[in-house]
Amino acid sequence: MIRDQETMNVLLDNVARFVRERLVPNEERVAETDEIPADIVDDMKALGLFGLTIPEQYGGLDLTMEEEVLVMFEMGKTSPAFRSIFGTTVGIGSQGIVIDGTEEQKAKWLPKLASGETLASFALTEPECGSDAAAVKTRAVRDGDHYVVNGTKRFITNAPQAGIFTLMARTNPDEPRAAGISAFIVEANTPGISFGKRDRKMGQKGAHTCDVIFENCRVPAENVIGGKEGVGFKTAMKVLDKGRIHIAAICVGVAQRMLDDALRYAMERKQFGQPIGEFQLIQAMLADSQTELYAARCMVLDAARKRDNGENVSTEASCAKLFASEMCGRVADRAVQIHGGAGYMSEYGIERFYRDVRIFRIYEGTSQIQQILIARNMMRAAAR
Repeated sequence: MIRDQETMNVLLDNVARFVRERLVPNEERVAETDEIPADIVDDMKALGLFGLTIPEQYGGLDLTMEEEVLVMFEMGKTSPAFRSIFGTTVGIGSQGIVIDGTEEQKAKWLPKLASGETLASFALTEPECGSDAAAVKTRAVRDGDHYVVNGTKRFITNAPQAGIFTLMARTNPDEPRAAGISAFIVEANTPGISFGKRDRKMGQKGAHTCDVIFENCRVPAENVIGGKEGVGFKTAMKVLDKGRIHIAAICVGVAQRMLDDALRYAMERKQFGQPIGEFQLIQAMLADSQTELYAARCMVLDAARKRDNGENVSTEASCAKLFASEMCGRVADRAVQIHGGAGYMSEYGIERFYRDVRIFRIYEGTSQIQQILIARNMMRAAAR
């Protein structure tokens, strides 16, 4: 749902210009230094990117799902690390508070998140708990007006820069699996929190992940999201449904960038006396990529619109994320192939995108998890 087309067009034009003029020229710099320059982050804050999904009364833009994915289509046309620096704040890091938080929690934290003063991160994955999110072992034991938290979270995006964590921890060990999990807002400077060294990753230089270790970390009871124990897993699933549409939109944007680069190269590079784009086998790769990209874009917009209409989009979100992330990987592979030997060389940049997009098929639920969710939802619907 687009609330005001004229206003939306202005926002999209501003984001597209920012991507083109500020981010694309700095892609190689970020890849070499593994850091996003502070002045670029400040410009992101000024543009409102940290508050895209925060309600207006707390200083955000309060974009609808459709509006959000349109912005992500534009943000995807540069290195994914740029999106990542604010992605957890507008997505899985903040949305638990937006969706299920108390009024006091919203008033305290959302203005800081919207302005970019505080970055939010989402602490769910553990060393022995990734795809099986209901198997969380991190414990939060009630002790008076606090909970004492112990456990380790792994591969936590933006953890080194985060100001707060949306933490999933088990408050009732006697409740089976999901029923015993609660969601907490935990300040990153709380005593008892320490961080592992930055992970050395396959791609996405500039986007940082690391372990977050909780050792007798005391969290105020008032920081239980929604003020209620045992519903943290439900909160996480609501957040992930939205996050999957967001990631699918980024996949569309990045695939468009890679296809644009491949098309330009195919029209400029000559072999046998003519541009390689004149050869039918190159044309087939371009056409297949365009077709899949169009299909993914349509899926993402449909899922977004249904969510805006208040529909349950668990299946649609998983379908969009599954197809778009797999599509993005195929486009990346074809783009390298179209570039030939040049595609394997760092100076052309396409090999960097090839590595960067591989994570899309893993986080926010692997492709295999999406397949399981889709099939289970189908069987539940048929049984009814």
